[in-house]
Amino acid sequence: MKRLTAYKELEIRFSEVDSMGIVWHGSYPLYFEDAREAFGAKYNLGYMRIFGSGYYAPLVELDFKFKKALMYESKPVVRIDYIPTESAKIVFEYTISERDTGDVIATGRSVQVFMDRNYELVWESPAFYREWQQKWEVL
Repeated sequence: MKRLTAYKELEIRFSEVDSMGIVWHGSYPLYFEDAREAFGAKYNLGYMRIFGSGYYAPLVELDFKFKKALMYESKPVVRIDYIPTESAKIVFEYTISERDTGDVIATGRSVQVFMDRNYELVWESPAFYREWQQKWEVL
């Protein structure tokens, strides 16, 4: 199957670090969110497209593993990979690495499901999502 990947360069803000200059662990979900937005823009699967198609896509799983400290002066980049599945969900894997050295800082994974406008879980992939998967040859 085809693998869809996007990248998002990050700029570490002073407000994201502790007194030792280490990025606070709570910033990582925001970095993954930035990567999902970059992926959505690149492959036309952004939140507004999902919403405009009559659905929400809330996160139901999010995990990450730290490999080394991310420091204030670091120049990280997030790689986001779409993981194809026939289920009615969107799965991504993430790798945050140092831009200059390629050292891996953290990895992660997220799962989003579809809900209709009545906030009911959708058990089958919506038509727009199946069409998107076919267009990108990931089904």
